[in-house]
Amino acid sequence: MSIPQPFRFAPDTPDAIDLHLVAAEDLATWLGTQAQHVQTWLTATGFAAKSGEIALVPNDAGGLACAVVGHGTLRDRTRGRFLFSVARARLPAKCYKLHHNLPAVALAEEALGWLLAGYSYRAHAPAPQTDMAHLVAPDGVNAEQLEIIAQAEGLTRDLINTPASQMGPQELEEATRQLAARFGATMEVTTGDALLAQNLPLIHTVGRASDRAPRLLDLRWGATGPKLTLVGKGVCFDTGGLNLKPGSSMGLMKKDMGGAATVLGLAQMIMASGWPVQMRVLIPAVENAVAGNAMRPGDVLMSRKGLTVEVNNTDAEGRLVLADALALASEDAPDALICMATLTGAARVALGADVAPFYTHDSAFAQALMAASARTRDPLWQLPLHPAYESQIEPGIADLDNAPAGGMAGSITAALFLDRFVEGTARFAHFDIYGHQPSAAPARPKGGVGQGARALFAALPDVLGL
Repeated sequence: MSIPQPFRFAPDTPDAIDLHLVAAEDLATWLGTQAQHVQTWLTATGFAAKSGEIALVPNDAGGLACAVVGHGTLRDRTRGRFLFSVARARLPAKCYKLHHNLPAVALAEEALGWLLAGYSYRAHAPAPQTDMAHLVAPDGVNAEQLEIIAQAEGLTRDLINTPASQMGPQELEEATRQLAARFGATMEVTTGDALLAQNLPLIHTVGRASDRAPRLLDLRWGATGPKLTLVGKGVCFDTGGLNLKPGSSMGLMKKDMGGAATVLGLAQMIMASGWPVQMRVLIPAVENAVAGNAMRPGDVLMSRKGLTVEVNNTDAEGRLVLADALALASEDAPDALICMATLTGAARVALGADVAPFYTHDSAFAQALMAASARTRDPLWQLPLHPAYESQIEPGIADLDNAPAGGMAGSITAALFLDRFVEGTARFAHFDIYGHQPSAAPARPKGGVGQGARALFAALPDVLGL
């Protein structure tokens, strides 16, 4: 049998080994349905169906008769997700056929987790063994769609995990071009001083101090259907500018283009699925560097929309580049406009690394996102665009302040800032994601990770009326 790619299911073959997924509370009942030699072996070895526990049951010839994976308790499954996925690295590198007692939604989650567990970023380390355990697509799942989601998540993770020395604005452009070419999309790029000529001054200002020229990436795909625009923050490395970050805060800043990586992953899902939409992806790709021509605290900048912005912290640069991109996106009057950015530490303080807040004025859109989040186990939570905080982003000497003093409600004030640049679109949602898995978890190794894309992929068809 040829070895499938990590993000694909294996073809069904007669020699596929039975793999049983058993919850702790179901173990006694399940054991009673098994052959005597399986009961004897599992009882003798003390198998308790703990989460991730593996039992390999031999046959009379000393080979593998079947494998059993514990699914833990209901509490385990409520607290964690993708629990079955840990078996992929622990099982012998053979092909397996799953037997389970899962409802459809849980089965889809665990099957996707199995695919995602095939991911590793090894560009700068010895290559792992190419062979690994593989799974026949379980009956009742949309195998093609799960493979599409896993492959897109792999793209997002690779982009975030790549060191900034190898993933600057130019390299992010090349990755976007490759994606466009793969699906027949068109792409335009505005680079360097041409940003000023095209009235994208904030993108130029943030990126001008780097010797890696700033640019706006503009991908378009699809000729008919509702208009969907995705905007992703592409700050390929963030020193903080003249408000220099401490080393402890700068270490993770290769991930500051996580918004761009996530919208590219979502765009890949949409194109691979052939949605009938007119999709546009806008990525302001910059490096926030330190040099004599860097923007300064106290500078007042002009935006594409004509609003002036006082720079009170050069480390609040992401909302500046997004402001121009959102203003440009709004001019096209899309039916839905999505913004994704690794924008504020305040979001992490509020909700931690695992839950991404989002903001929207559209209650129906919010309900659809929350329902999709629960269905896909892609954790989101709506925070308010609280109008009483509007005064905090109004400095007096300019229309807007990019970094209000005091530090309170930082994620909300950042979202309110971005909201000022959006008009003429039916639905707008901003996601303040982290884009990083702090420690390894099932199907999510430490490092770059997508957030919100799976929930959006599940919610958008209904929102757009597809």
